Amino acid sequence: MKPKFEAKLDKGFQPMILVFNDFIKRAKEANGERLVIGIERNNGFVSAFPMTVFPDGTGHDEENLRVVERIVKTLLWVKGGYKIIIAGSKLIYEGIAKAYAPDGARAFDNDFMAGVYEKPFECVWKPIEEAPVTQESATPVGRHLDGCRIGFDAGGSDRKVSAVIDGESVYSEEVVWFPKINSDPQYQYDGILSAMKSAAEHLPRVDAIGVSSAGVYVDNRIMVASLFLKVSKEDFEKRVKNMYIDIAKEFGEDVPLEVANDGDVTALAGAMDLNDDSVLGIAMGTSEAGGYVDPSGNITGWLNELAFAPVDYSKDAMVDEWSGDIGCGVKYFSQDGVIKLAPAAGIELDESLSPAEKLKVVQGLMEQNDPRAAAIYDTIGVYFGYAIAYYSLFYDIKHVLIMGRVTSGEGGVIILERANEVLKNEFPELAEKCELHIPDEKSRRVGQSVAAASLPEIKK
Repeated sequence: MKPKFEAKLDKGFQPMILVFNDFIKRAKEANGERLVIGIERNNGFVSAFPMTVFPDGTGHDEENLRVVERIVKTLLWVKGGYKIIIAGSKLIYEGIAKAYAPDGARAFDNDFMAGVYEKPFECVWKPIEEAPVTQESATPVGRHLDGCRIGFDAGGSDRKVSAVIDGESVYSEEVVWFPKINSDPQYQYDGILSAMKSAAEHLPRVDAIGVSSAGVYVDNRIMVASLFLKVSKEDFEKRVKNMYIDIAKEFGEDVPLEVANDGDVTALAGAMDLNDDSVLGIAMGTSEAGGYVDPSGNITGWLNELAFAPVDYSKDAMVDEWSGDIGCGVKYFSQDGVIKLAPAAGIELDESLSPAEKLKVVQGLMEQNDPRAAAIYDTIGVYFGYAIAYYSLFYDIKHVLIMGRVTSGEGGVIILERANEVLKNEFPELAEKCELHIPDEKSRRVGQSVAAASLPEIKK
């Protein structure tokens, strides 16, 4: 189980993929039992994950629960859902139900998912004969290039909009705005409407509207979004949740609308650029953001919130202050990941600096070919190689796009090279079919608005 590649600055790193593979191998050798984890989300969609566990009462109960809980946690944040279904061991079910109770160790996850799906969070047991089966949405989203479309990309510091006719951008604009510091949602409403109207002026008609925005969206409704950070809960419920739906009606009652997470739209833009599918996009910035285009070329409607998915099994892994959990991606593939490794690299960062400024200090050292900075990116590359292999348990991946401020400059090149090395040596079969890319920033920005515009299908 010892990794072939040591994370230089984090000797205690235990890659989730190696822990999982070793656990399954030993459980099978011990004539283990079948367990199926199901996660249910909106519209009755279910994601099922079968695995082998040690039989109850054979000295592995604690290990069973710890490994299964990490898989449950990953499934929750990759797929999204308000119900955990455990089919098989009742002992494991009881441990999971306790952890994900409103007062359990995963109370954060319980509360977050209940808010997103507007249903009480629950955990249920079923006998293995009634194990859940996967039922996913097959509705294609994106790659619709016909007609006159508006593509809107809602960034936290600027908003972009394009007028697109038959797949070609005929007009685009970028406007600086400050949604995160405005508590009155009228500010965001007016800004979004103004952008869309400016695009509409360059179209003979509006056939469809596609939106790319950071956050969580269910059926085009805004469930969680950093653009409305300062908006009160009451205003969020009354004036924000249906904002994109309300704005789309300004252009006609029946204009098709599709709202998607910006990570998914970035992955879609990459897929369109590569002319391929099975694309996982990962942005390493303030946090870790994810997006996915499936083997059919569709956006899935999954959460893809990889910041909360565990990648390190070590009991000494760093704590995420928001969720209270340890070993999650946010502390490995973000500016926090760079900052946490700086002391081990021998780099002292001024505590009065903001996280973004601390990252700039390390990037400045990297520009000077400082070996200490290179060791940070080398370590992140090792993390990333093992994380991609772990993510491949949940995603069918042919391409991984990495982006975000952490990957800019020479540091990004080191991350990519090291991750590729890990994959080729530890997971040759995956390396054979999976390519890693850093997309060109200019083409990504232009592609994003066209990809957003392509989200809705125009009903004939």
